[in-house]
Amino acid sequence: MYDAGPQAAGAVRALRELARERPDELELFEGFTDAELDGWAVAVPKEVREVLREIGGLETEDHEYRFGPRGRETFADGCWTLGETDFGEGSLIVGIGAAGWGPVVAVNPWGADPDVTVEAPDFTAWLAGFAERFADGVADRPRGRFSVPATPTVELAEGAAGGDPELVALVGRGDSLTDVVDLRGLPGYPCAVDWEPYFSTVHNTADTGSSEVQFEIAGEGRALLLHSVVSGDFLGRAVRRHRPPADAARRAVAELRELAAGHPDFVVLDAGCADSVMDGWAVPVPEEARVVLREIGGVAIAGLPALRLLPGAPEHAVDPELHRMLGGDGSYWPLARIDYGRSHALAQIRIDPATGRWGYVVSVPGDGDKLREYPELALLAESLPDLLLTFARLARRAAEGPDFAARMSRDTRWLFPNTGEPWPRPAPVGEWAGSADPLLAVATELPDGTHAADLRAVPIPSDLCFYRAAGWPYAARLERLHFAAAGQLAAAVPARG
Repeated sequence: MYDAGPQAAGAVRALRELARERPDELELFEGFTDAELDGWAVAVPKEVREVLREIGGLETEDHEYRFGPRGRETFADGCWTLGETDFGEGSLIVGIGAAGWGPVVAVNPWGADPDVTVEAPDFTAWLAGFAERFADGVADRPRGRFSVPATPTVELAEGAAGGDPELVALVGRGDSLTDVVDLRGLPGYPCAVDWEPYFSTVHNTADTGSSEVQFEIAGEGRALLLHSVVSGDFLGRAVRRHRPPADAARRAVAELRELAAGHPDFVVLDAGCADSVMDGWAVPVPEEARVVLREIGGVAIAGLPALRLLPGAPEHAVDPELHRMLGGDGSYWPLARIDYGRSHALAQIRIDPATGRWGYVVSVPGDGDKLREYPELALLAESLPDLLLTFARLARRAAEGPDFAARMSRDTRWLFPNTGEPWPRPAPVGEWAGSADPLLAVATELPDGTHAADLRAVPIPSDLCFYRAAGWPYAARLERLHFAAAGQLAAAVPARG
């Protein structure tokens, strides 16, 4: 019955007969008038209209479905929610398009076994299937007889040359916490989706978890987007994040120069410096950083804290005790003071003292006493060029509308730690004993009680809050932060005693 959608009239006739035969088990709701259907914000195709004139929904002992908006309910996100599944834990949605309504998808993102199933290719096929199951006395939802994987949207976006142009256009730049399911050409119905949220409710945090999954049927039924909103829970699995281009440093310089030329009131660049000057600095400066620093010594964008890329800026001042907790000389390169209310943080590039490599950009609270009590940081970028490219992208977007500075300020709250970004889980380093990953294996040599997080496969930005981990003692105080491989791994070492 799922291979070719049945006629709407047949689905209505079957349901009416069942309602007459078993009135205590099935109730059909009143249909809609043509005037009501014409007033909806979405098109109602002919075959769907034939159903909705006769039936506005149905209710059984186990399920209730509404086929159109009633009261304050409206169509949203390319779909209509027909009803709830699994006692309110999930939703049954149908795509809304001018050419037809479909497909019908059950989304239940909660529990130990999250489930997403494409139940039918269109609304009338689903309705006929429901009638057939009801007639056979089957109360359970249809389970997938086929299966397809969900694809990270970043993976699809960055492999655009080999992807379907329509699908690539729907995901745009992609998002590290959003997966996509191509709803065209599924192997059959019902079709289960191999997917799980990016958050986990297994590990307790200091907050009450309120993570959710936002789902959208896009492109008039072409694709299903599944976005994990990680709030109050830890990340549960690795993400596919945007890959900085191979020429990120040169591209960052070019994009910032173009912005400064086109928007001189909003973007101001300081002059860079010569290689001979960089040769005299206290840290080695790799070529990727030199490509930027030869041309740009500072970036001032309206609404943002100024980036001072050369040494000696007043914003770079660090309290001696905080300097020690950050690793001391040669382990980081200050970039900016980030003010947030009455607090401030220091944005910095982490440097590998052994190799001189400049790596991840992080933001760490600038108050040593606060950091000692509440150890945390924010991951801002994979590198200095990556951070500059992000600033340039946000500035271009802000320039498209009014009030440039306000838009930039609103879009960059993530520069300060713990302002609403996803939380990677800080794990006791003992969990990595015997790991085949050299980075994780070396971390096990850190003192007992140390918690760490692998930052290589987490979203950017992310908030790493060590004190939110269940195993971090409530009264513990930070001895120092430890960064391995130029920031790819971050650890908090607690004070002894």
